Amino acid sequence: MLINIKRKARVYSPWIFHAHAGGCNNCDIELAACFAPRYDLERMGIQLRNNPRHADILIITGPVTKQISSSLRRIFDQVPNPKVVVACGSCALTGGVYNRDDGKPNYALAGPVEKLIPIDVSVPGCPPKPESIIDGVMLALEKLKEK
Repeated sequence: MLINIKRKARVYSPWIFHAHAGGCNNCDIELAACFAPRYDLERMGIQLRNNPRHADILIITGPVTKQISSSLRRIFDQVPNPKVVVACGSCALTGGVYNRDDGKPNYALAGPVEKLIPIDVSVPGCPPKPESIIDGVMLALEKLKEK
């Protein structure tokens, strides 16, 4: 009985931790717009939290640099199970504009997020619109129900 109550609380009132891995901050601005009055994700019970140990959903933005890769892995390990990871923006998915044009790897990038941690939902775009981010969060909630 208690497990079902916890599961319902996680699905109907999820908490999000936002991990910024670097980059230009455009995805972060669009994510902040999701919580602004126009889109207002909080009306659905979704809240941003500043501690990964209290989060249900981990949203990662920006290209993963070699400097942040160990910290990102530690953040992922701190989020309690069951957890859902959302990679937001083309930089988190592929490296985006920070990749080199000649096909060689960038010396500062560790690669996309999926090389370090498993992702459940990907939100493409540079930067993704708030509507796309909200759709990704709703898809993450559906995956959280399944876990």
